[in-house]
Amino acid sequence: MRCACGVRKRSVKRGCNKEEASLCTNNQSPLFIEPGMNIFQCNWGKTLSFFTVFVVALAAVFQYLENSETVEIPRMDLNAMEENYRQKNRTCFVLGASGETGKALLKEIVERNIFSKITLIGRRQLTFEDKAYENLVQKVVDFEKLEEYAEAFQGHDVGYCCLGTTKAKAGAEGFVRVDHDYVLKSAELAKAGGCSHFHLESSKGADKTSSFLYLKTKGQVEAEIEDLGFERFSIYRPAVLLVDRQESRPAEWIARKFLGAFSSAFPTAMSIPITSVARAMLVNTLQDGEQKVEILENKAIYELGRIGDKK
Repeated sequence: MRCACGVRKRSVKRGCNKEEASLCTNNQSPLFIEPGMNIFQCNWGKTLSFFTVFVVALAAVFQYLENSETVEIPRMDLNAMEENYRQKNRTCFVLGASGETGKALLKEIVERNIFSKITLIGRRQLTFEDKAYENLVQKVVDFEKLEEYAEAFQGHDVGYCCLGTTKAKAGAEGFVRVDHDYVLKSAELAKAGGCSHFHLESSKGADKTSSFLYLKTKGQVEAEIEDLGFERFSIYRPAVLLVDRQESRPAEWIARKFLGAFSSAFPTAMSIPITSVARAMLVNTLQDGEQKVEILENKAIYELGRIGDKK
């Protein structure tokens, strides 16, 4: 006589031994359980080992990138620098104030009140609820016909350019038109209008000889603006910007989530908070430039941004 699990039952007098009784009760076979558990344990062990090696290797790469740039930032009395700059009665314009960097930069400029006049140049009128923004001057332009709006670029001492789009959003031609054509034409009009200090938000890895369209375009516009001969030209090359964008950029969202986990240990290896970029641009404005053309890589931006952090 056999029980449901297939083990032959013995007489009531003799009874089942403990092992068989357990098998009958649980309706399981040792040949079914143990191999499966061994395979699971083996795969789990391999996965854990691989993950450990991956994390260690990644940490080593991040450590290298974190220390690959050497930056020396002089001590600054930011309050004194701001007060001194106010006395100069300078004006500025901001291109791309509706974008993430532009919004963060505008917030810093308004809160610190270092300019006597702030002009926003863009394709549409922006609305602000905070009364601190009520004295802003806004110039709405058609970037396809910028030469017809030369007046908007006249009379500014400082210009900030945060214009930009993506290939995914605008296509290859649209990306080049915005990140190169619009930016370069704006710089030309700013130079003709009397701007002496031009700030350009570019990208880490920008190189006019690059085989990647994004980096090549960024590098080309840097070089062509440099040829315009501003009294001072500041280029900012941030890495992946850590910010919660309103628009959907799936690839960038994944990169932010991944890099954000490492940002506390390696803050400048592959990413940077967008507020650090905005603060760095403002702090660098307050400094007396030692070079006519200056390129601030990710770590330098981060360190300047820390100085500009009022917290």
